[in-house]
Amino acid sequence: MMAETEIDGDQGLRSSFTTYMAEGEQLCQKGEYKKAVESFGNALILQPSEKHCLVARSKCFLKLGDPESALRDAEASLQEESEFFRGLYQKAEALYAMGDFEFALVYYHRGFKLRPELQEFRLGIQKAQEAIENSVGTPSSVKLENKSDICFLSKQEESKRAKQKVTIKAPKKDTKQQKKVDPLRSQKTARHLLGELYSDKEYLESLLKDEDLVKENTRSGIKLQDLIMHGITYLDTRTEFWRQQKPIYARERDRKIMQQKWNRDKKPTDPSRYILKSLEEIDQLSLKGNAEESCKKAQRVLKTLQSWPGEDIPNRQELIGNLYSCIGNAQMDAGRMETALQSHQKDLEIAKECDLPEAKSRALDNIGRVYARIGKFNDAIKVWEEKIPLAKSSLEKTWLFHEIGRCYLELEVAAEAKEYGEKSLLAAEEAEDVEWQLNASVLVAQAQVKLKDYQSSVSSFEKALERAKRLHNEDAEVAILNALEDANRKLLEQLKIDHDDNEKEDRTPEDNPGGGEETNEESSSRGAA
Repeated sequence: MMAETEIDGDQGLRSSFTTYMAEGEQLCQKGEYKKAVESFGNALILQPSEKHCLVARSKCFLKLGDPESALRDAEASLQEESEFFRGLYQKAEALYAMGDFEFALVYYHRGFKLRPELQEFRLGIQKAQEAIENSVGTPSSVKLENKSDICFLSKQEESKRAKQKVTIKAPKKDTKQQKKVDPLRSQKTARHLLGELYSDKEYLESLLKDEDLVKENTRSGIKLQDLIMHGITYLDTRTEFWRQQKPIYARERDRKIMQQKWNRDKKPTDPSRYILKSLEEIDQLSLKGNAEESCKKAQRVLKTLQSWPGEDIPNRQELIGNLYSCIGNAQMDAGRMETALQSHQKDLEIAKECDLPEAKSRALDNIGRVYARIGKFNDAIKVWEEKIPLAKSSLEKTWLFHEIGRCYLELEVAAEAKEYGEKSLLAAEEAEDVEWQLNASVLVAQAQVKLKDYQSSVSSFEKALERAKRLHNEDAEVAILNALEDANRKLLEQLKIDHDDNEKEDRTPEDNPGGGEETNEESSSRGAA
């Protein structure tokens, strides 16, 4: 592959795409986003349209407070595959960071329709809707109910962006000058907008006055002055962001409402905002693999929510179900299957009681996963088959059919496994998702081996191998080659057995000399007697 060459004379690059990509991911995990951007940039010189790398760099730009660059990379990742869900999510995040909440909502919805099982899109929809409500009073006018709405808004967005680009510019490093020029940078306004973060800003500004300190470098060679200025710039960017998200009249209105609520109930914060922020934190803990902390956080939030009066939270039961789902997933990740099953069953009970189809679909999916993990494949099949009518997108159907087929394969019911594998493959082709096409074709091939239909299994494995090569999935290629070799060997054995059986059937009595000898011997014996 040209992109994997070790040297590029024009650019002076000395490593491969894979090396730069891995380096960027490591730097990103350490929080060294500027260096990560450089590594991802080098990787993109070698493979300019690699969508995963573009998304990774877009995330770094967001962390650095540069949503414009983040948006450019996110849009580039969607050039070849417009329904690349990671690119859609990243585009939504970039638009949200720029204060373009309506269009962020469009892309959160689009991603949710493709991958409804992902919590990120659900949280994105919630926070975008709340941001719109804070700005204009209600998000009902931009809620999306069908695909036609999305197409219309998508065209509208492209037309709007062709005419003008509304962005939030990061402030210059000279913060004193900014305060003089822009009254919104006043101390009072900044304190009001940043809240608890304002004390951090004051602390960083005090560090700048220590001339000896700012001249020092960190162990990694970064100047402390640059780090401090980056922190202040980030907080100034957030100030501008919150100013655009909540106009003055909305902030004043909410401040009075919040004060009334505080005086009446002594609550820590607005319920909806508190729960939304908590769900984001729970999700982040889960993504980092910290299942125990994620579970504890969700349980604390659930307890707090249950203690609040129901009239203050219109969608109270739906939120409780969502928290039970988070708890169940964390318990499952921690290996506590019985308690995970109980949590997801509570989620299902609430969904049925309140007639929430999406929540019911989520709960059935999770219950099925628990059953499959503990080896209760019949129970998993029963639950997942109940979920089938609730599956909306082709992509959701493909993994659902695949998991049901996998359970049938574990139960040695090969015919059903093959049938669901074929359904999964058809749905994956409709979704144009090569990765799921690969998974489904492997399942079909494995079921055909169980059915001793070796010729068909060889054909299915060969198609799976082609897809693995398209995805550059070397591990899958090796596994499929081994399975293909085994299927070919069994096919040859079957052909040999069939050939021998046919030869035996084709033999006539005259072809068997043993029969004539036996008759002659018997005749000779009788003559001698």
